[in-house]
Amino acid sequence: MRYLLPLLLLLSALATTVLLPGCEPKEDLITTDSSAKLEFSLDTVKFDTVFVATGTVTKRLWVYNRNARAVRVAEISLQSRPAVTYSLLINGDAGASARNVEIRGKDSLLVLVRATVDPTPAAGKPFLVEDDLRFVTNGNEQAVKVLSYGQNAYFHDNETISTSTVWKADKPHVIYNSVLVKPGVTLTIAAGARIYSHFRSYLVVEGRLLCNPDYQPAGPIKPTDPNIVRFSGDRREAEYNERPGQWGGIEFDLGSQGNVIRYTEIKNSTLGLYLFNPFDEQPRPQVRVENVELRNISTLNSGLGFDGAALLSLSGDFTVSNTLISNCEQYAVYAVQSSQVQLDYCTIANYSLGTRDQPSVLISPEAPFGAINDQPLPVVAPRGLTVRNSIIWGSIRDGDELEFVAGEQYASNISIRNSLLKTKKYDNTGPLGQQKNGNVLNPDEFTGRIFKNPFLSPKPNFELDTLSSASNRALPLPGLSTDLLNRPRNPTTPDIGAYERVNP
Repeated sequence: MRYLLPLLLLLSALATTVLLPGCEPKEDLITTDSSAKLEFSLDTVKFDTVFVATGTVTKRLWVYNRNARAVRVAEISLQSRPAVTYSLLINGDAGASARNVEIRGKDSLLVLVRATVDPTPAAGKPFLVEDDLRFVTNGNEQAVKVLSYGQNAYFHDNETISTSTVWKADKPHVIYNSVLVKPGVTLTIAAGARIYSHFRSYLVVEGRLLCNPDYQPAGPIKPTDPNIVRFSGDRREAEYNERPGQWGGIEFDLGSQGNVIRYTEIKNSTLGLYLFNPFDEQPRPQVRVENVELRNISTLNSGLGFDGAALLSLSGDFTVSNTLISNCEQYAVYAVQSSQVQLDYCTIANYSLGTRDQPSVLISPEAPFGAINDQPLPVVAPRGLTVRNSIIWGSIRDGDELEFVAGEQYASNISIRNSLLKTKKYDNTGPLGQQKNGNVLNPDEFTGRIFKNPFLSPKPNFELDTLSSASNRALPLPGLSTDLLNRPRNPTTPDIGAYERVNP
């Protein structure tokens, strides 16, 4: 009998817990608080499988309720696109959406995302299919990206290249979350390769990059030549074809030397080619650029916090020839600190799509940002700007497309000859003046007709007009007897700029 009383008390307590209202476990009570949000195991569900094969691929997404009480997710849904059909599997139910899904407090939910592949050939499919997987909880809408690639490709996701590697041209290459080339390693990109980069993804080179090093055209080529290496964003829909700022760019860090980029197109990036040596150390990054086109470069909405350029150098060296730089939202060439830049037979035609206050070419002793990790960056006089037989022009109507910050300090390091310039600031014969050395200054753009059609959409034509002020004003340079398209230049009186004028 002595055990009977405690047993009765225990049973009574259990019965009270079960029967009394308002005593449900806290995690089973559903909160309607608008501040209740979900957390996710991934911010992007990415399908990088070969999508030209038949089949269904499933990815897992964990959804976490960190709240003490349960939540009711009013809607989980996604919108499928024609190239890839997505479906969800939640609590055993399959479909494109689910409603009123409860997740207990401090618990989680497993969502299976399935992508069903269209077995028809890849031709005509979008390259990138992007959707949002939406979660609506107590009026709060959250989203997880769902990405699929609709063509066969090599995928480089947060990749580190530690041994010398060749990227072949038999399939496109996709950069996702950036690629790093380690010191002492060479990445070679073969003729005709296509490289598509996702938003804010970069190719970062600490070693060496050889882009199209072996291509030797037998004669004149067209801009559509299949042997040209092409970098662009991974959105292949028509509306993204000429939209700036879709991916990061190509960065060369301290010690990266012997880099060669030739017969290449780089477009629609945040930065074009970026030499990063902010503390002015040795060995300096160096890049040689030949027969290259860079266009549609913009740091707007990039999150970088500073203005970008097609060629941006922090204490690095650019040697550039037969190159077109066009339609940048900020600078075309931005060389700071102890940078050294040489431009031969180049055309800078900076007709930006928006309002641009920056000159096309700016040289300065100061970096675009003052410090890194609270360590001030050095202010160093530029080592040199050499411009020969080149055009520096743009859409700033009453301003200058050329600026030397504190230029009097390094005027002896600036040499511009036989070039066409848009500048009022340096329209004189002083130490920084350019009314000398065979330069052509400020011709009337409309009566002089510098270019054939700088406003042609979607892609302007920056070849020289028949009556262009740049015609027959250059001086021959050794080793540069052909133009950007490998057409022969006039051997005695060539044209200024990347293109030799072709008579009809």
